[in-house]
Amino acid sequence: MSSESQIIRTEYSDIMKKSYIDYAMSVIIARALPDVRDGLKPVQRRTLYDMYELGIRYDRPYRKCARIVGDTMGKYHPHGDSSIYEALVVLAQEFKKGMILVDGHGNFGSIEGDGAAAMRYTEARLAKFTQEVYLGDLDKNIVDFGPNFDETEKEPLVLPVRVPNLLVNGAEGIAVGMATSIPTHNLGEVIDAVKAYMKNNEISTKQLMKYIKGPDFPTGGIVVNKDELLNIYETGQGKIKIRGKVEAEELKGGKRQLVITEIPYTMIGSGIGKFLNDVYNLVESKKTGDIVDISNQSSKEGIRIVLELKKGADVENLKNMLYKKTRLEDTFGVNMLAVADGRPETLGLKAVIEHHVDFQFELMTRKYTTLLQKEQKKKEVQEGLIKACDVIDLIIEILRGSKSVKDAKACLVNGVTENIKFKSAISKKMAAMLRFTESQATAILEMRLYKLIGLEIEALQKEHEETIKNIARYEDILNNYDSMANLIMDELDAYKKEYGRKRRTIVENAREVIFEEKKIEEQEVVFLMDRFGYAKAIDVATYDRNREAADSENKYVIHCINTEKICVFTDTGKLHQIKVLDVPFGKFRDKGTPVDNLSNYSSSEEQIVMICDAKQIRFAKLLFATRQGMLKRVEGAEFQASKRTVAATKLQEQDALISVNVVTESQNVVLRTKGGYFLRFPVAEVPEKKKGAIGVRGIKLQRNDELEQVYLFEEGTEAKVPYGKKEVTLNRLKQSHRDTLGTKNRN
Repeated sequence: MSSESQIIRTEYSDIMKKSYIDYAMSVIIARALPDVRDGLKPVQRRTLYDMYELGIRYDRPYRKCARIVGDTMGKYHPHGDSSIYEALVVLAQEFKKGMILVDGHGNFGSIEGDGAAAMRYTEARLAKFTQEVYLGDLDKNIVDFGPNFDETEKEPLVLPVRVPNLLVNGAEGIAVGMATSIPTHNLGEVIDAVKAYMKNNEISTKQLMKYIKGPDFPTGGIVVNKDELLNIYETGQGKIKIRGKVEAEELKGGKRQLVITEIPYTMIGSGIGKFLNDVYNLVESKKTGDIVDISNQSSKEGIRIVLELKKGADVENLKNMLYKKTRLEDTFGVNMLAVADGRPETLGLKAVIEHHVDFQFELMTRKYTTLLQKEQKKKEVQEGLIKACDVIDLIIEILRGSKSVKDAKACLVNGVTENIKFKSAISKKMAAMLRFTESQATAILEMRLYKLIGLEIEALQKEHEETIKNIARYEDILNNYDSMANLIMDELDAYKKEYGRKRRTIVENAREVIFEEKKIEEQEVVFLMDRFGYAKAIDVATYDRNREAADSENKYVIHCINTEKICVFTDTGKLHQIKVLDVPFGKFRDKGTPVDNLSNYSSSEEQIVMICDAKQIRFAKLLFATRQGMLKRVEGAEFQASKRTVAATKLQEQDALISVNVVTESQNVVLRTKGGYFLRFPVAEVPEKKKGAIGVRGIKLQRNDELEQVYLFEEGTEAKVPYGKKEVTLNRLKQSHRDTLGTKNRN
């Protein structure tokens, strides 16, 4: 067998395990997590580098985002245009980033969750901050470049970012089995902390927090658990509690209104709409009666959500209610996970700064090594030209006497005079002594005649002196730690001066919110549901005045307490619960609300078998009957559940629940089938079961027959029920036993 057709036998699970680990690592390293050095994910890094390559600078015109996305996808990031455009949009959204890295022109979405316009409509260019602080000196061999996905281009493996972007702009990403969530911080504070670390690398996290007070979210807000921040920054994990900023404004006539001017960072997007909905629900469910109206008056100028209050409203209690019952107080989960030295690592504040400073020294070493080499080459050439000016007559004689450039160069570098005609033996002897370097000889041969003018020679000498100074400076920076550190700190000071801004988020220790809910006054109400499934609640007095109309127009009329629940049993064997407080309370002629909207019940998929008050069944026994004739009795206490929907009974295949009734031991039960069979027996013969049981057979059914109706009556009382065109007296039916055939009653 040839080596090409060899079959390698291996365990399938081993291949799957290896493949999944490879996939997971690819997602972690190459897609979802930022690099600790530049704080960027690959898609962000590639997009910014592509804009730099395309020349879309801050001082040049905007370019279509579609062009940027297409170029990035074609050259560096073959993962689909939507991921690239989404990354580009986020880099331009000032409500998501501490410092925007892209200057967007057009609709780039809003804080309220509106999406950006399609990339064919929007334009962008690099922000000045990005160009200077993130992409500067890329031409000085400052970072390593690697091949792109198809090895046709080179891309930077990391950008030469001069500030800790991981802290300044934060990060969010979901990888395989891990996720990162890092809050944004204030640029000026982060720079101060970096400088403090450079001056004393033994500094503690607690001391660093004298400079970095805590997160600084673009949406402002208030961090209320200041004391917990130290542990979060030491471990890189924890929960930050943030609140929106609420102010009370006085209106005419003694009225007041609450105005929300800042929101928690976690409320960006659909959170604002949900907040408005939550406040509306608090009013609807009568948790508060102090809010008259709510309006969202937010604009480009900022957030402004206004809650109009009743006169004499308890403002402080209302604030506490908003913090407790809505997302106006929320939690930001911190997990400072980043790729450090090629592997994912959870980092504390000091570790992030440590990695950043090490990276800065590496960048500066590479930058000034490159600059030094350039200056040394320049010095060599300058020295050659200065030396050439002193013997310019000899050099001209060599050039005029040479037959080729090769001969002239050989003479200048090695003193070879064989193929050159000289005017005198002295000239030949002097030419043989020349020893210029290759680069000096090339520069001499390329030198223009105007360089021989006196002033030009002086300029060359001054330039040479400047070069020597530069070499000394660069060598000092490279050989002296303090010189390089001072240079880095001077740069950081310049960035802070130009781009620094005031802190937007307040950091403090706030007391736990205490909100006392007003106890709902218990009262008896009447629950009404018509045959179309519309439900409402009215007070007892209203019901008494309209009793006849209420009883005739509604399918269910239930007297209950407003703090209780309504139980809805359906033919699918489910129990749906409705809080009476959720049922609209109003006038008798109000239309009401469909039961579908008040619970998980779906009128298109299931039919209501029985509706009752939860209090009514709490201490009672319920008789369940199914279409296939299965019966059981269940303790009502089993249906006391907090969930909105629970399984009320177990059903056999093709079976359905047809009846649920409250029963007592003294009652008789009569089962009637579709085929006209009646069976009477004492309720006591039906065994008690758990709600999860199927039950026992109540009646023997003929082929294609099914149980249709269940009647109950007290022993010794007369009970008549309609059947077809006549009435059947239940107590005159022959007394029998459960699980028998019953007697046929002809219609």
